Amino acid sequence: MPRKPRIEIPGYYHIINRGVEQRVVFKEEADYEYFIELLCFHSKNYTIIVHSYCLMSNHYHLLIGIEKENLSKFMRQLNSDYAVYFNKKYKRTGHLWQGRFKSWYVTDDAYLYTLILYIEQNPLKAHMVKTVEEYPYSSAHHFLDKESTNECLKNSWVTESYQGDTEAIKAFLESSVDTGQLQELKTASSLVAASNSDKKPDIKKLEKILAKAKDMTSRNKLIVTSYEKGYSQHMIAKVLSVSQAAIYGVIKRSRK
Repeated sequence: MPRKPRIEIPGYYHIINRGVEQRVVFKEEADYEYFIELLCFHSKNYTIIVHSYCLMSNHYHLLIGIEKENLSKFMRQLNSDYAVYFNKKYKRTGHLWQGRFKSWYVTDDAYLYTLILYIEQNPLKAHMVKTVEEYPYSSAHHFLDKESTNECLKNSWVTESYQGDTEAIKAFLESSVDTGQLQELKTASSLVAASNSDKKPDIKKLEKILAKAKDMTSRNKLIVTSYEKGYSQHMIAKVLSVSQAAIYGVIKRSRK
C-alpha cells in the first residue's frame, strides 16, 4: 500500500528523525557541526525559517517554519546530504535514518511555546548539562551567547521576540514544560483542519482579562489563569509591560 502524501501547509512544524535501529548518527563534534551547517545552508535555499533545534547523539529535533509546500523536499535534501557525508566518513553503507522523518503541525501559540521548551531542554532531561546554554548543539546555546554569529537563527521566533534580551530568553527557556499538555497538543495537531491553522490567542481578550485586576494579589491570580488558558508568558508580560522573568516568577510560586 503506497504511503500517504504529507499535507504541507504554511506554518510551524516540529520535526524528529532518528538513526536506523536508534544507532548513533553524531559521533563527534565535527558531525554535529556539519549537520548544523547543512541545516542552515538548505534552509536558506528552500526559504525555510529555523526556529529551534537540538541534536542528540542518535536523533534530532527541529522546529521550522515553511511558506511554501516544500517541507518534504527540504528534509529529503538535508537527510540525504548528511547520510552521504556520514557513510563516507565512517566507511559504512545502507540507510542512516530509520525512515521518513516524523512531523507535527504546530496549531497555535501555546503549542509553539511548549515545543520550544521541550526541544531546548532535551539535554537537561538527559542529564548531560545543568543549564540549556551549556549544550553546544542546540539553538539555546546560540540564543544565550551574545558573541554567536549563527545566521541560521536570525529570523527565529526567539530572536525576533526578544531582540537580544538574554535575561528574558534565559527565563523563558528555563520555564517548566507540561509534558501532558505537549502530548495532548501533538494529538490535537494531527486532527486539526488546515482552515484552523491561523487561530492564535487573542491579545485583546487577554487585555480584558488582566484589566479586571484590583490589586497585586488579584493580578497574580489572573496571570496564572491566563497562562493556564494558553496565553504565553511572553504575551502576558507584554500586556502588563513587565519582564517575562516576573511573569515566570508568579507562575512558579503559584505551583508550590
